[in-house]
Amino acid sequence: SRDEIENTIVCIGSHDNTLDILANLLKKRFHSYSLSSAHVGSMGGIMAIKKMEAHIAGTHLLDESTGEYNIPFIKRLLCDIPLLVVNLVHRQQGLIVRKGNPKGITDIEDLTHEGVVFINRQRGSGTRVLTDKCLKDRGIPSQEIEGYDREEYTHMGVASAVATGVADAGMGILSAALALGQEFIPVAKERYDLIIRGEYIETPKIQSLLHILTSDSEFRDMVTTLGGYDVSDMGKVIYTAVDPPRN
Repeated sequence: SRDEIENTIVCIGSHDNTLDILANLLKKRFHSYSLSSAHVGSMGGIMAIKKMEAHIAGTHLLDESTGEYNIPFIKRLLCDIPLLVVNLVHRQQGLIVRKGNPKGITDIEDLTHEGVVFINRQRGSGTRVLTDKCLKDRGIPSQEIEGYDREEYTHMGVASAVATGVADAGMGILSAALALGQEFIPVAKERYDLIIRGEYIETPKIQSLLHILTSDSEFRDMVTTLGGYDVSDMGKVIYTAVDPPRN
């Protein structure tokens, strides 16, 4: 119905398991509102904000030159758009490997070993950016990694590929590894933020969402229970450009 569409928050961008909890809790706390997520990667989320295709976008893009997350990309690609950036979580990213780690993988370098099959994330995802930076930092050409060209679109997809034996390792978040009983080798702690388009900030549905981020202890507890998350900055304003300068 029209009301349902009006009361739905459209979230496009990076995938994170906490978004599912957020959607459930939003429905539970504020019965008329719902959160609909599409997982297209961090860069896809930024583009969706630019094109007015989403109210909010999840992103965790690491800028190689500054070592900063998200803001350099937002300043560069969304420079003329009013927006607010709030933190959702800091999270552990690393290599998800099969239970028992039969291939003895301990670091990124081990992905080049013969017989080790990798599963990658899609181009434009923050996890792919992190993977490529790790390879570049270590001087490892991507063609030395079997499976580098095979892509999944979510962390759970990567964890599932590892759990079912399709791959031996893939980059993903700790909560996805734990959810499917796989093992995990930490690589980075990253900041996962939500970009909110300025014209939606004061709407009741977005204010309801922000209320959960800033004030709902049950949400924090549920996220913490997933494993691999730091919620200390949850709901904190990271960056604001609500009234951008007109050139």
